[in-house]
Amino acid sequence: MTVMEQRGAYRPTPPPAWQPRTDPAPLLPEAEPYRVLGTKAADRADADLLRTLYARLVRGRRYNAQATALTKQGRLAVYPSSTGQEACEIAAALALEERDWLFPSYRDTLAVVARGVDPVEALTLLRGDWHTGYDPYAHRVAPLSTPLATQLPHAVGLAHAARLKGDDVVALAMVGDGGTSEGDFHEALNFAAVWQAPVVFLVQNNGFAISVPLAKQTAAPSLAHKAVGYGMPGRLVDGNDAVAVHEVLSDAVRHARAGGGPTLVEAVTYRVEAHTNADDATRYRGDAEVEAWRRHDPVELLERELTERGLLDEDGIGAAREEAETMAADLRARMNQDPELDPLDLFAHVYAEPTPQLREQRDGLVAELAAESEAVGGSGAVGGSGAEGESGSGSGSGFGSGSEGMRR
Repeated sequence: MTVMEQRGAYRPTPPPAWQPRTDPAPLLPEAEPYRVLGTKAADRADADLLRTLYARLVRGRRYNAQATALTKQGRLAVYPSSTGQEACEIAAALALEERDWLFPSYRDTLAVVARGVDPVEALTLLRGDWHTGYDPYAHRVAPLSTPLATQLPHAVGLAHAARLKGDDVVALAMVGDGGTSEGDFHEALNFAAVWQAPVVFLVQNNGFAISVPLAKQTAAPSLAHKAVGYGMPGRLVDGNDAVAVHEVLSDAVRHARAGGGPTLVEAVTYRVEAHTNADDATRYRGDAEVEAWRRHDPVELLERELTERGLLDEDGIGAAREEAETMAADLRARMNQDPELDPLDLFAHVYAEPTPQLREQRDGLVAELAAESEAVGGSGAVGGSGAEGESGSGSGSGFGSGSEGMRR
């Protein structure tokens, strides 16, 4: 019984504005995470899709391992690994059409690469060179978001604007369970539901917000249940079942594209590695827990399904791993090359038209670098744009060099 159903409650006529707009029953998520692999539904899964998912998962696992190694070698400042979460990453990228947009968090470099972004460019932020190493418009991938959940309102805004303009575009925004405790998460879901924006929210529930377990973040039955409070459908899926995640996300994208509004998808998965290379995960979880989740590994689950159905043999497994090694070798070789950095790029592309303060700061750095160069007997040339800063070929401001700078 609700408060307004109690005896003596005020019941104005006509129906008041506070009355629920929708029946909550159809919005409720599954009682248990939806699965395909290991069930009869797997027999209906498209064989080509299964093979594609498998090849991408193998590549993704190797990508994570190589990026982690590059961190230990000092070639990356930090790397938040998605090992164990590859099914979510790959399915998110494959569920979208080319015209759609992906809004990733800092842990989602694998989804960014699966969307078509060059692996080296995807890692530029984590190398510490640029805030974004790729042109967001080239593959319709928003910049990696380090602040938790701030990409979610951006996704809603883009999706809402696209609908107002009549563009057939869906936005898919990725966030971790820790991000659901941020105000941006709640604001984004509320706006999306009220505006019926064509956006899909994918929450990768990997069990921990750094060291804080989910039970200390929320008392909700599941994160997917939060959707009901905003008036959108919630879906609960096994995040290590690549086929199930792809199916649920594809359904949500189709629902949004058809004008049905947003969907919140919770994918239950596990972060096998530490939060980042700076984290000691042994302080808040035990080895037995990690090993239990390793037995539910997304790559092994799909490989088992394919081999049992006769869709994959040893040659196919070897070919997928060889292709992944080729990718890793190329990534390793290019990341071992020292980038050519220009200190004046600090001021490039901050504003379309540089402010007086920005120009003053840049001029100060030019003078400082020139003095240092003079002191060591250099030529006095400063930065890639010249000491006077007027030789760039960008927007005419002298701050950067056109599309190259924008890609960074």
